Amino acid sequence: MISTQPVKALILDMDGVMWRDTDPIGDLPAIFQEIERRGWKTAFVTNNATRSIDQYVTKLSSFGLHVEEEQIINSGLATARYLQERFPSGGSVYIIGEEGLFTTLEDFGFSHAAKHPLAVVASLDRQVDYIKLKEASAFIRMGVPFLGTNPDPSLPTPGGYIPGTGAILAALTAATGQEPIIMGKPSPVMYRIALSILGVEPEHTLAIGDQMPTDIAAGVKAGCQTALVLTGVSTRETIREYDFEPTYIAEDLTHLVRNLE
Repeated sequence: MISTQPVKALILDMDGVMWRDTDPIGDLPAIFQEIERRGWKTAFVTNNATRSIDQYVTKLSSFGLHVEEEQIINSGLATARYLQERFPSGGSVYIIGEEGLFTTLEDFGFSHAAKHPLAVVASLDRQVDYIKLKEASAFIRMGVPFLGTNPDPSLPTPGGYIPGTGAILAALTAATGQEPIIMGKPSPVMYRIALSILGVEPEHTLAIGDQMPTDIAAGVKAGCQTALVLTGVSTRETIREYDFEPTYIAEDLTHLVRNLE
């Protein structure tokens, strides 16, 4: 593993890198003590929009990690910023999602409504039903902008992988013929937000993730060094399927941090 530039900051994915649902991957407090000892800045970026930023602060705290809200960027926040840029006065949107997404959008002035929405926002919703898909599809067919928080087809849990946002987006696309505008990875938007917060150049920043088509692709697009950890979806064999590759490959976050110079 050879880097052409010294690492000054880390942008870390969480699901599949730091934990699987409620199970930590490795001794997270020890890992982050080493990160702090080396003086690396950190930001946390996730495609998961089911939690609000303060809920992620709480979850990180439950694993013994204490971070500031400003260090966390999820696809719900990226979606809210996108909507705010286009509709500065806020307004109504049709939301398929969970509490964290509703809270995040409300913080930026956007509330759920089933009439005359400015946009349809679709994310992971473990209570999704036919009525929600029917109503969202009708708005999309009318020309209402169709936003997807992320394209992840599945997400890791201790019991295995379960359907993710991408599965819901696929249903809406099949029903309407319209592809969503994606806010999360592989779009580099969240990484660019993180870089602005960190105040570090991308070539001195290491983007860490467990998925080639999202985490690593977004890091490459943002101009960062990248590291694939083999605790999630992608494997060494997976890398051969892409025309780009990570700067580093490691069995897990512990081995990655231990071996970085």
